[in-house]
Amino acid sequence: MHATVTYDKKMPISGINEKGHTTMFDASVAFSGTDSAASPMETVLEAFGACSMMDIISILRKMRKEPILLKVSLDAKRSEEHPKVFTSIHLNYHLESPDCSQDELEKAARLSIEKYCSVAAMLRGSGCAITWATKLVRD
Repeated sequence: MHATVTYDKKMPISGINEKGHTTMFDASVAFSGTDSAASPMETVLEAFGACSMMDIISILRKMRKEPILLKVSLDAKRSEEHPKVFTSIHLNYHLESPDCSQDELEKAARLSIEKYCSVAAMLRGSGCAITWATKLVRD
């Protein structure tokens, strides 16, 4: 895996991976940014949500379930001291599915967070406490 991140005289900063996908990063105006893109820590939080969701979708499909819509909201707390790492993150998953049970959703979320999600593993390795809740929504 390879990426290049470039600062060209002003924010935002652009990152590009080996596939050519671009990600923009910025900081608030208070930190010499323009506040036009997510901060690096915000992208880590979003990446955690996306990583876990991809796992959950895959797990549910292997169970032969049909995930229609999956949303996750993440609430994080950070250390007051530098480096200001995440100290806790709580995820709230909301799934719309015609054939998935609450227990199956909970199992998929647990497997993602505890076994498969590499972002979760990295966050746990830094001492971040991770909790979650699931809610199944029917039409």
